[in-house]
Amino acid sequence: MFPVFLDTCVLLKPYLCDTLLSIAEAGVYRPLWSPMVMAELERNLTRRGLDGKQVAHRVEQMNEAFPDAQVTGYEALITDMTNHPKDRHVLAAAVRGGAEALVTENVHDFPSAAVTPYNLEIVSQDTFLLDTLDLRPTDVISALRRQVSRYHREPRTVEALLVILSGQASGCPGFAHACQQML
Repeated sequence: MFPVFLDTCVLLKPYLCDTLLSIAEAGVYRPLWSPMVMAELERNLTRRGLDGKQVAHRVEQMNEAFPDAQVTGYEALITDMTNHPKDRHVLAAAVRGGAEALVTENVHDFPSAAVTPYNLEIVSQDTFLLDTLDLRPTDVISALRRQVSRYHREPRTVEALLVILSGQASGCPGFAHACQQML
């Protein structure tokens, strides 16, 4: 499984995060994140109105499901990174974790000159999900089915989930359209 670093911005959105992790759970790729990313996730979830118990539950669930996702020992690399200052910790952790790709909404914060030395591909969530669908379509569609089967409220179907993912809030219109074509 190829390692992929997930930036806070893609972990923050509940359905997108669940989709990314459901596909990882299917063995399509190995997710990575760092303590700094998780701390940023916790802060942003709290700002969005989740209480401490909800935030802790979400983070615990992620760490329990993917115990080898946490990248540590990257702090010394942060000052060597030349991308946008607020995202240098993300790039440093991705490099330290041996990620082959970094999934982010903030693609512009990771210019080619900053990432080329590390042989790391920076991709949007839509591009990444399209790539996983192209590589392992059966596994991805099965993961989406498992994902919606866990929900007690809407969306209860893959089609309803794809409507959410195609929206501006999740930013995966290409992936949603491609999946709809396969159903």
